[in-house]
Amino acid sequence: VTWNEQFQKLTTSDQNGLIIVWILYKGAWYEEMINNRNKSVVRSMSWNADGQKICIVYEDGAVIVGSVDGNRIWGKDLKGTQLSHVAWSPDSKTLLFGMANGEIHIYDSQGNFMMKMKMNCLVNVTGAFSIAGIHWYPGTEGYVEPDCPCLAICFDNGRCQIMRHENDQNPVLIDTTMNVVSIQWNHCGNVLAVAGFQKVAAQDKDVNLVQFYTPFGEHLRTLRVPGKQMSSLSWEGGGLKIALAVDSSIYFANIRPDYKWGYCSNTVVYAYVRPNRPEYCVVFWDTKNNEKYLKYVKSLISITTCGDFCILATKADESQPQYVLVLCNSIGTPLDPKYIDIAPLFVTMTKTQVIVASKQAFYVWQYRVAKKLTAMEINQVARTRKEGRERICHVDDTSSGAADGILDYAKALQGTRDPICAITASDKTLIIGRESGTIQKYSLPNVGFIQTYALNSCPYQLSLNCNSSRLAVVDISGLLTFFDLDTRVMDSKGQYVIGEQLKLERKDVWDMKWAKDNPDLFAMMEKTRMYVFRNLDPEEPIQTSGYICSFEDLEIKSVLLDEILKNPEQPNKDFIINFEIRSLRDSRALIEEVGIEESSQFIEDNPHPRLWRLLAEAALQKLDLQTAEQAFVRYKDYQGIRFVKRLGNLKSESMKQAEVAAYFGRFEEAERMYLDMDRRDLAISLRIKLGDGFRVLQLLKTGSGHADDSLLEQAHNAVGDYFADRQKWANAVQYYVQGRNQERLAECYYMLEDYQGLEDLANSLPENNKLLFDIAHKFVTVGMCEQAVTAFLKCNKPKEAVDCCVHLNQWRKAVELAKQYNMKEIGSLLARYASHLLEKNKPLDAVKLYYKANYFFEAAKLMFKIADDEAKKRTKPLRVKKLYVMSALLVEQYHEQMKNAQRGKTKGKTSEATSALAGLLEEDVVSSDSRLIDNAWRGAEAYHFFILAQRQLYEGYVDTAMKTALHLRDYEDVIPAVEIYSLLALCACANRAFGTCSKAFVKLESLETLSSEQREQYEDLALQIFTNRCPKDSKKSDMDGLLEEGEGKLPTCVATGRPITEYQFWMCSVCKHCVQAQEISNYNFCPLCHSSVS
Repeated sequence: VTWNEQFQKLTTSDQNGLIIVWILYKGAWYEEMINNRNKSVVRSMSWNADGQKICIVYEDGAVIVGSVDGNRIWGKDLKGTQLSHVAWSPDSKTLLFGMANGEIHIYDSQGNFMMKMKMNCLVNVTGAFSIAGIHWYPGTEGYVEPDCPCLAICFDNGRCQIMRHENDQNPVLIDTTMNVVSIQWNHCGNVLAVAGFQKVAAQDKDVNLVQFYTPFGEHLRTLRVPGKQMSSLSWEGGGLKIALAVDSSIYFANIRPDYKWGYCSNTVVYAYVRPNRPEYCVVFWDTKNNEKYLKYVKSLISITTCGDFCILATKADESQPQYVLVLCNSIGTPLDPKYIDIAPLFVTMTKTQVIVASKQAFYVWQYRVAKKLTAMEINQVARTRKEGRERICHVDDTSSGAADGILDYAKALQGTRDPICAITASDKTLIIGRESGTIQKYSLPNVGFIQTYALNSCPYQLSLNCNSSRLAVVDISGLLTFFDLDTRVMDSKGQYVIGEQLKLERKDVWDMKWAKDNPDLFAMMEKTRMYVFRNLDPEEPIQTSGYICSFEDLEIKSVLLDEILKNPEQPNKDFIINFEIRSLRDSRALIEEVGIEESSQFIEDNPHPRLWRLLAEAALQKLDLQTAEQAFVRYKDYQGIRFVKRLGNLKSESMKQAEVAAYFGRFEEAERMYLDMDRRDLAISLRIKLGDGFRVLQLLKTGSGHADDSLLEQAHNAVGDYFADRQKWANAVQYYVQGRNQERLAECYYMLEDYQGLEDLANSLPENNKLLFDIAHKFVTVGMCEQAVTAFLKCNKPKEAVDCCVHLNQWRKAVELAKQYNMKEIGSLLARYASHLLEKNKPLDAVKLYYKANYFFEAAKLMFKIADDEAKKRTKPLRVKKLYVMSALLVEQYHEQMKNAQRGKTKGKTSEATSALAGLLEEDVVSSDSRLIDNAWRGAEAYHFFILAQRQLYEGYVDTAMKTALHLRDYEDVIPAVEIYSLLALCACANRAFGTCSKAFVKLESLETLSSEQREQYEDLALQIFTNRCPKDSKKSDMDGLLEEGEGKLPTCVATGRPITEYQFWMCSVCKHCVQAQEISNYNFCPLCHSSVS
């Protein structure tokens, strides 16, 4: 028989080889398809993971693969083989065929042989054996961890191997020590059930067993099954039941999965795997507010909870054996992680300590949590404070008290003959159970060994009651026993020993919880019933399959995890069930039936705080204030006592009833009573306390007479807050406007990005209003400089206004404001920003900054530096000239600024700011480089003549070119001498002025900057030129005489490079350089500085 889950079809095959596909239609099964090969019998059938294909194998080696709609895809005859089993891989690309001789062959999805599978589990096996089952879990519900073993193969002799894939060289090996008949994975691949029988020597009949294993081969449980012969097993779809075919019966067993879950402060924490993610999804479900918080955790091992906190134990890294304990609060915020080197197989926690045990050692960590701190602050505290105390002990080391300080992992990792199998702890006692049945008791928090006890069985789960006097022990078969740790009894030898096994025993127990407030009270789950025991006597059972969350105040809270994990993303409040135990139910019934007097006597005889609370509430309902007060005193509820006192001071009976209704949360009823008494003010104040602004507004508007303005504002603001909390800013604005709440209005406008509204609000505020500062900052964050400055100035914060301009790069505005408000620090401010720009390698931006701020001298200094740097890089000469011209123009602007400043001084009518600035600048000048100011145009002239000489040379005016080049001799500090004299030699040679050329060569050969190779080259070149040419100038003009005699006296024409001898010439108004009168008519712009001629 095989079932197709996706298409809900059943395929059967009988002893004659007849195959039928059945479908369910209107509650009855119908034959959809029939097929009979008539040659051989079907040995195995298997649907692939998506339910689209079925593979059928016959005993004689015939294989057929068909589609879900009945079409044959392919068929093959595997000659000479006897087939017995078939399985698809999860991706449907591979088929496994099990042979009658126990071999497994691997084929591709088209039926082509690939290889034989290596069976590691059959090493050293003798005798005949056959395959009992092959089951490959397809991963439909996700995997327990990435790369998890999922292919289970089992033989009838009990040997089993679980592989990650068909070629896994290192599979998980299991010896079940029984004859196996059937195997199957559960729906999510985390439990493998193996059914079979064991021969028992003493008895003549076999014992039927089902063994349960994890994918990693760890044995979970053994289930004994009655009957003669078990032939098959099957899991229910959700994995909560297992069906077993025994003889002519079907047995059903309930499965109680060991979920990863916990309960802390009204929050159920549970983990599940999603098919599409490798991590565990841990859900923190706040059952009170029905909110949930998700957290994805890799390689989660367990969840442990206590009080308000929970510990997630995880594996740190796949490659190393290191583990992490993450302390979380009830919404999943990690507060403190701890790295440990022992495997956290068993974890328990108390309000102050976490105890983790591996097989051979246990580790104790005293965690500290600051209740009132946020997660961020906790992280900071955690860094500064000394770490919480940690200890590690080997289970065989029973010396009293473990040393603090160094954690000796080497010792802890040593093996032991009697491994740990369970642990539990209360605030003062730690109990460790070992496989031999020995339990060890330690004191907490100092972890001092006290004594050992001997149990009758190996514990699987341990639990201490609230005063650590009794221990509940559940063993692997679900047998619950109790051990009294404190009683002194006489043993068989007549010796007094401490500790006694109690008489009570319960079978099939899968969960138990002691009451937090009574050492004799506990609840336990047995099959599908919950029992509550008081002093080891059971009350009548309650039918439920819930896992117990907590047991306190005579109430048990239980959670239906099976239901939740069917749809873990949508937990429902109906899955949390509260049970009241008998004494609470009886007391409630008593109060209702016989009244308060008699029941108070019963509660006096059976006192419990919860019962006193019940009595107090009942007395309040009946307005029996005296009894209520006494009960509240016994319940130690101070607020309750105060409330009763307040009720006593009220005269009106109906007023008291209304107050009581409000106390019990029946607010509608209380409000109605107030309104009936014509006390609208009390109804309103009740609603204000509840924060129900809508109802307050309604009450204020419906009443007669004028409503109090301040109350109306308060109500409007409350409604505004309601909308703002839900981020419905537009709705909130309407109410805040009516409630005149400017602070929240500003917030809403900002969130709505309604900057016009924000600006109007700022304009409507009076000067120096404290909100203006906040609004200004809001404008700054969105880069609205002008509005921000207005707001800052309105609240009298000019410095912040300047800072805002600086922050938003509005430097001109910043300087204006600094001048206007007479601020001294503007210079340092600019310098700071300029240095920031220079660090970012943006020198031109820094120049622009100074220029915009009218700091021309600073700008010029920077510009000269840029020009010098460019010149050194041997960039295009024209670019360098432009940079030098720019620098010089900045210096000219600086001169102009200084003149104006001086003028202002002499007139004596200028503002203080200007003169202060002028003074500052003058100081600057005195201390700075005078070269810049006196010879501002020098760099520009040098490169201008350098370019001009080359242009003239290339245009063929060799004589003019040479004369221009001669000017360059004065600029050796700007242009490298090599370039100047090379150009001069070239021009002179072209002009046949070999005298000048010779001098240029002499100069070149004497330069120290040249290497010896370069010098040789110049010497060789000179030799070639002057071997047959006399080094004399052929013509000497009058000009040269003039030039040499009165060197530097005559101005030079920047257009031609010739000296100007005429009395009439044109002078540039910007750079003060001259051009011959007849030449200037050819130009619209000055040849040097490019300013307009007109």
